[in-house]
Amino acid sequence: MSRQRRRTASVALAGALVLWLAFAAWALEVSVRELVEAPERFDGQAVLVRGTVTRLDRRVSQRSNPYYTFSLSDGLRVVRVFSFGDTACRNGESATVEGTFNRVKKTGGYTFYNEVTGTRILCP
Repeated sequence: MSRQRRRTASVALAGALVLWLAFAAWALEVSVRELVEAPERFDGQAVLVRGTVTRLDRRVSQRSNPYYTFSLSDGLRVVRVFSFGDTACRNGESATVEGTFNRVKKTGGYTFYNEVTGTRILCP
């Protein structure tokens, strides 16, 4: 790889890291309970929430895009999580989800309530 390409790749990687750190610093850390009990307070906000993965469902859209959904539970309450791609998460595992919370989300004739569109999802 040429010196210029290495430099360009390094700059791109550094930029991506800065954006991720900015989002992580900007995301509001909340609990599942807070999201469920006061969804209007967090509507449209960047959030970081932790819980247990349940009802994991992997699918492929009509346009051949893989995506998955799951319920993130605190043991009593749940919020729905949606993300494109695939996940290493499994039912029963702890997860940390960063993304945007929507109290009501309408997509393709469907309506979803209390959903986090995940941009970064970590499972142990």
